[in-house]
Amino acid sequence: MNIAFASKDGEHIDQHFGWAKRFYLYDVDKDSHRLIEEIGSSQEIEAEHEKLTYKIGCIEAADIMYCSQIGPKASKMVQSAGIYPVRAAEDEKIMDAIGKLQAMLNDNPAPWLLRIYYKAGGMPL
Repeated sequence: MNIAFASKDGEHIDQHFGWAKRFYLYDVDKDSHRLIEEIGSSQEIEAEHEKLTYKIGCIEAADIMYCSQIGPKASKMVQSAGIYPVRAAEDEKIMDAIGKLQAMLNDNPAPWLLRIYYKAGGMPL
């Protein structure tokens, strides 16, 4: 699965989706993870719908997107693009979020996570 994290420093999930200047895209499966790319999303767009459309385009390769906050309109738009939005705990580290996802995959995955995992081409658990 490809997971995008809205982060200032590449270590913490500390950015509001609509204001994020950078996303870190990871390939995550039940046993491993790797950074695919750092995605810049700093284009200044004032109109809300166009800004959100641009941000979603930046992370279109993601199956799941973690951020510190996301508004209801943005959340609906992200979901409509086939990306599952997740609000991270305050000051949560990217590696901790990856570890939690992997633990869920290896233990008793929630139905939403199984759908995403299999859609992304994951092997049977």
